Amino acid sequence: MARGISASKISGFLLLTKPGIVLLVLITTLGGMYIANRQIPSEELVFWTLLGTGLASAGSASLNQYLDKDIDALMLRTMSRPIVSGLVSAYEAFVFGSILLFGGFFILLSKVNATSAALALSTGLYYVLLYTYILKRKTALATELGGIAGAMPPVIGYSAVEGLINREAFALFIIMFLWQPAHFWALSIKYLDDYKRANIPIMALTKGIEYTKIKSLIYVASLLPATLTLFAFGTVGEVYFWSSLLLSLFYLILCVLWIFKKVSDMFLFFYSVFYLTSLFSALVMDVRR
Repeated sequence: MARGISASKISGFLLLTKPGIVLLVLITTLGGMYIANRQIPSEELVFWTLLGTGLASAGSASLNQYLDKDIDALMLRTMSRPIVSGLVSAYEAFVFGSILLFGGFFILLSKVNATSAALALSTGLYYVLLYTYILKRKTALATELGGIAGAMPPVIGYSAVEGLINREAFALFIIMFLWQPAHFWALSIKYLDDYKRANIPIMALTKGIEYTKIKSLIYVASLLPATLTLFAFGTVGEVYFWSSLLLSLFYLILCVLWIFKKVSDMFLFFYSVFYLTSLFSALVMDVRR
């Protein structure tokens, strides 16, 4: 970085990218690549795919915070974010996020293929413009509709290898799509007062906490058969079958306990993260070559 940029400023730019989310994006993108190639692809392809996808994801996160700066200032959970706290100006965040998003697109276009580049850019724009700018402030359906963007990383990884989308890529998309609602809704219930203060119509506010938990249970229950489709396709073996079955059953049990307030919101949230990383780890370890 150029001289004169303070450590706090650098930290602010880093926080804009939501590193935790980018890490999950990279893990699932790599999983998609591995499934498509039946092993780790070439180091060069992995490097450019993860770099391009990671930058696009980081750019989308930065632009998300740019658009959400007004509501972030109202929520205790987000009022320390870089723009609200003054570490980074809104203009800097907009320029930074735009450079990262389109930089990721051009890296994928020039170093990987047009399919992965188009998917990464369209996913980023969908997340920023449709989800963040329009849906999030207007409807509780934003969580489910926004899940389309969150489900794309393994599809991008798959297309980086194959240059196309087939039933395996679609199965990965469905798994990611079904995983997201309960993951978010557990967090939203924990910080319900924040969303109420910011006037964000999340489901727990518009339909109630009990309704939200029941709908979360439906999504979690749907994950079990969805994760087993890859075994049915012959893509993975028995290690993945039993891992996904046990992980999904335990998730289902936890969700039932959550409904009856025997498990906390944050415990379910953190298990959802563990679930996804464990599922993709099992997938990578047991793919049939």
